[in-house]
Amino acid sequence: MELSLLLTFLAVSVLLTLAPGPDILFVIAQSISHGRKAGIATALGLASGILAHTTAAALGITAILYNSAFAFQLVKYAGALYLLYLAYQAVREGGSPLAASAPQKQSALRLYRTGILMNVLNPKVSLFFLAFLPQFIKPGTGDEPLQMMILGLVFLVQTIILFSTVAIFAGILGQRLLGRASVGQYVNYGKALLYAVIGIRIALAEK
Repeated sequence: MELSLLLTFLAVSVLLTLAPGPDILFVIAQSISHGRKAGIATALGLASGILAHTTAAALGITAILYNSAFAFQLVKYAGALYLLYLAYQAVREGGSPLAASAPQKQSALRLYRTGILMNVLNPKVSLFFLAFLPQFIKPGTGDEPLQMMILGLVFLVQTIILFSTVAIFAGILGQRLLGRASVGQYVNYGKALLYAVIGIRIALAEK
């Protein structure tokens, strides 16, 4: 794989990762409400989901999802329902003001699993990688799946770095919000609204 092509892929990947979307908004929401460590754990989960999508694209599994309306709808609605469940949980948490100890309410492992499910249960991500990765591979070499896996790993690493950086800054903002009861008690409601909007967007998504 040519270095110039790899650098171009990296540059495009950074722009796509930083663009406002469900994943980065999810990291921000978790970081503000539970702290930067929670945001980083969520980011690692989302990155693990990227690895799953990349593997699926390289093996051709995503093509099955693309060609099967039933499979696409099944995964799509599962993801939407999961996010709506998270919105419900956030509403329940929002009944009382946030305290400074809120970041410890959820374990890093649980947040990591949440990040994985959030990413894996979004079929649009699978279709994105199926369409995006082949644009940067050199065809006719016989190692196209390997090239896709390498590109996927590059995307994964830069996602972890960028999302972790976002989590740190959002966590700092969250600490300031948690210190203000008049603002902190509404953070969970805002998070619930965000989850609900993302869930509805996934449910209404077309191929």
